[in-house]
Amino acid sequence: MDNLLNNLERHFTLPEVAEVPLLRPLDWVAAGWNDMRSAPAVSLTYGLVITGALALILSYAASRPYLFTAAVSGFLLIGPFLAVGLYEVARRIDAGRVPTLKDVAAGWQRNSSSVGLFGLMLAVVAIGWERLSAILFAMLYDGHVPDLSRFMSEVFLSGDYPRLVVMYFIAGGLLAALVFAVAAVSLPMMVDRDTDMVTAMMASIKAVAANAAPMALWAALIVFFSAIGFFTFLVGMVFIMPTLAYATWHAYKSLIK
Repeated sequence: MDNLLNNLERHFTLPEVAEVPLLRPLDWVAAGWNDMRSAPAVSLTYGLVITGALALILSYAASRPYLFTAAVSGFLLIGPFLAVGLYEVARRIDAGRVPTLKDVAAGWQRNSSSVGLFGLMLAVVAIGWERLSAILFAMLYDGHVPDLSRFMSEVFLSGDYPRLVVMYFIAGGLLAALVFAVAAVSLPMMVDRDTDMVTAMMASIKAVAANAAPMALWAALIVFFSAIGFFTFLVGMVFIMPTLAYATWHAYKSLIK
């Protein structure tokens, strides 16, 4: 890994990366919650809009269980991009300013070409994951597709389709790990600095590699809080989405010098 990072440094002017303690991600979550409380109107409005859009997508996918699971996992893949407006809000809070909804729009306009290209890449990855999910189910599931209420128990928990379960989680896990590595701090960095997409991605990989254990905890916290958001029928997601977005900003500020 060190050799890989050294080779990257030869081709990209990457910022210095800080090493943080194992439990630092807990501080990021706490700081994100405080930011959300300090700008509740902007934060909850943003969270409500994103959650409403997610609810519509899940409602459409409810009659197609494999698509529903792909939509849930796909949301985690593109979540960092959906939060771009909130990174600007966090930047304004850090500067001691009172953020408004206009600042959300300003976040999308800052470094828009790099941010937009990164969002397009994440969208392609999410679509690819949906297609891969469909292929796995077509190849490895030979039963009648149950309704959503029985889908998890009959497909994932029954033990009748071990190859499907193993392949699904291996493929999904590898894809999620790759996206996490390139997206952990890249979007906040692009909003905060005039940085191109590739340099931001390489800096994110460098930060994750230098802080493997804390970043593994950070990834687990993202999954944990997102799961709470889904299991509360998306009500909790209205609060969790902006909190995690602000926490991601604080992760960027802690890791990238």
